Amino acid sequence: MGEIIVHEVGLRDGLQVEKITVPTEQKIKWIQALIASGVDIIQIGSFVHPEKIPQMADTDQLFAYFNQADHKPGGVILSGLVLNEKGLERGFACGVEQFCMGVSASDTYSRKNTGIGTAEATERILAMAQKAVHAGKRVQLSVQSAFGCGYEGAIPEEKVLEIVTRYLEAGFRNISLADTAGHAHPQQVERLFGAVQNLDPKIECACHFHETYGLGLANCYAALKVGVRYFEASFAGLGGSPSSAITSGNVCTEDLVHLLQRMNLRRDIELNRIIEVAKEASRYFNRGLPGLVHRTGPIPAFEKTASGG
Repeated sequence: MGEIIVHEVGLRDGLQVEKITVPTEQKIKWIQALIASGVDIIQIGSFVHPEKIPQMADTDQLFAYFNQADHKPGGVILSGLVLNEKGLERGFACGVEQFCMGVSASDTYSRKNTGIGTAEATERILAMAQKAVHAGKRVQLSVQSAFGCGYEGAIPEEKVLEIVTRYLEAGFRNISLADTAGHAHPQQVERLFGAVQNLDPKIECACHFHETYGLGLANCYAALKVGVRYFEASFAGLGGSPSSAITSGNVCTEDLVHLLQRMNLRRDIELNRIIEVAKEASRYFNRGLPGLVHRTGPIPAFEKTASGG
């Protein structure tokens, strides 16, 4: 098994549906704590119109701050989500290291989220991705609603594979399948990721699951079993897409890391730092948040097994 990569998306996917806007100073503190935890990638915002999603109005400012010499983190990649060409140009201007962009396998969701259908969105995203690569940036492409859609229901797996094939033909190998509606189940996860990996042995698969129906962490385990290496999650289980029929949180980062560490994986990540961010978020929003481990505390890392090992 290759190294597992944890991509923290709480500052973007986690906050984008929150009604209370988090000040830039508070976001900086949370980002600094997440950097110190040892996660690999942190998505600190999306380049969308501030009137549409006010929580993301300071994305340019956050990237500019962390690209200053005395604030720039070492060993952590900062990613940003872009939906269109204007967002891409903003990302270039403020120093985004990794661009995340994607296409929905659901035409209905695509139109609600970006205003255009899947076919047109695919052409646009591929052109943007090529431009980012030519500028020396890392790019991850995703297929949203890959496991089902709150509007259309089941999504044919052939449609997902067609989009992935387009990505591969254009030279992109870092590809995420996103369970935007939370419809995925473990058998489906193993089957679809297996089919994706059969398309190209050099592909680097990422997964993005939601806990809409309580299967997110089980789906992460299923993805892990079939060789997925990149896992996206949100501290405290915050988040969800404002364009979804039912908005629900992401897989919780501290719960995911706790699972990995119980399996003797990613012991280097400082779980307690992520737990503290989750607790601070709960206090800030003045409500209980979906994750579990920030409330229960982790099982001691080096607990003996039943056999005494």
